[in-house]
Amino acid sequence: MQEPRRVIGALQQNVGRVVVGKQDAVELLFIALLCRGHVLIEDVPGVGKTTLVSAMARSLDCSFKRIQFTPDITPSDITGFSIVNFKTGELEYKQGLIMSQLVLADEINRTSPKTQSSLLEVMEEGQVTVDGNTYKMPQPFIVMATQNPVEFGGTDPLPEAQLDRFFMCISMGYPTHDEEVDILERYTSGANPIDELQSVCSAADIIELQQQVSGVYAAPEVRSYIASIAQTSRHHSALSLGVSTRGAIALLRASQAAALLDGRDYVIPEDVQGMCGPVLRHRLVLGPEARMKGLDSLRVLQSVISAVPVPVKLS
Repeated sequence: MQEPRRVIGALQQNVGRVVVGKQDAVELLFIALLCRGHVLIEDVPGVGKTTLVSAMARSLDCSFKRIQFTPDITPSDITGFSIVNFKTGELEYKQGLIMSQLVLADEINRTSPKTQSSLLEVMEEGQVTVDGNTYKMPQPFIVMATQNPVEFGGTDPLPEAQLDRFFMCISMGYPTHDEEVDILERYTSGANPIDELQSVCSAADIIELQQQVSGVYAAPEVRSYIASIAQTSRHHSALSLGVSTRGAIALLRASQAAALLDGRDYVIPEDVQGMCGPVLRHRLVLGPEARMKGLDSLRVLQSVISAVPVPVKLS
């Protein structure tokens, strides 16, 4: 049986050879992978979003594809299409770019809403349907998408339905001065450090750890705590859209994975609180008055969490 903390430690060390000072982001990506969820990485250009995902993919012994989203990418490019085999006279399925275990959807908000929506079924169901035929995705399967903030030119904001299908949303942030000096030193020679990365974890390891997550116990009080957070968000005056039931389920799963990485087989309220930001923030839609006041979804989410009583005793 794989030790989760050992695996995440190896991943953080391996990715850290390329991406400096982003151990928390690596851990969140790993939690999403263990929960069979998809990740949206949102930040300004040039802070290492694509590098982080590429380094993570190289560290895992899984198939990997990168989709560079542009305005001319079509839905059939993503899902695949059927073509006539002139030798047999039958339709044959040609795989789309999404057919891989790890998929980097780079700058997803630079393509059309129609193409963005083509990801919905595969992200939710783990399969694609072309001409009435269904094709399962290889396992483990995760979409790691990057996007620039919507105020940057040439971007189409993701619709709420698609945002809700992302298991979590994380932000990279700029490196500190010392971290940036370290980055510059690594690139002095002109070589790309990512080319030297080797895999430290196999697909079988990931599947085994995914099964372990399902066995982590969540007490009725913890489940009630998560439901109360979701219910409170739906009635918050600053929000026009609160946490969906899908979001509440994602919060439970992320809390189970966080507990497993912490060496426990049961969830505590601190696990839930620690996962609220990355799992729920992108699912909230601010009301007009809140936007006028300059509030952000994370600050509103913190007020929601503080309004819900924390369970003291767990059964």
